[in-house]
Amino acid sequence: MNIENLNKNWLKLGQKYCQDFILLNAVGRKIKKRYSEKNRHYHNLNHIEFMLNLAKENKEAITDFDELLFAIWFHDIIYKSRSKRNEKRSAKYAIKKLKNFNLKELKRDKIYKLILSTKKHKILVNKDLDNAFLLDFDLAILGKDWEIYKAYTQKIRKEYKMFPNFLYRPARKKVLQGFLDRETLYFTEKYKNLFEEKARENLQKELNLYN
Repeated sequence: MNIENLNKNWLKLGQKYCQDFILLNAVGRKIKKRYSEKNRHYHNLNHIEFMLNLAKENKEAITDFDELLFAIWFHDIIYKSRSKRNEKRSAKYAIKKLKNFNLKELKRDKIYKLILSTKKHKILVNKDLDNAFLLDFDLAILGKDWEIYKAYTQKIRKEYKMFPNFLYRPARKKVLQGFLDRETLYFTEKYKNLFEEKARENLQKELNLYN
């Protein structure tokens, strides 16, 4: 992870919509602080950087590129492993922080819905592929080589370290089975082709570890 590059990326995006550099830097510091909390082993700035890089790779296919970037920056801004309201709270937080940015109401609404869509990984914005790309970027880690996937699962386990194995394992199995029961894990043709098969293989392999 490159903190300096992340900061430059945030300022480059934010300056398009906010000329108050004190405010812009303050929001940037808040973002960094939130994603650097001690409980974050996976849902941290590394995850944000990973998704931002995927967004840049697919820029030509994305309709509202800046709105998607804002959604990436804020989608896990609130993260408590015990909570089921992280996504809604993150979406509200984003709108609050972007209130003084020169974004049209419609665009703020899209950012809000994009963030909310990461709760159940279901499309909420249908008019273009932006929502599909966001969700595919968020789950791209599932389709990586087993060693990378395994490291991801270990980081997730650390985020739930307050739960003993007899509670964590059945909950994790339910999550894994929920993914495997879906018709597709990915929404764009690109990532279906790239990651669908490998992701299902990884999910099943992890699930087998708990049986």
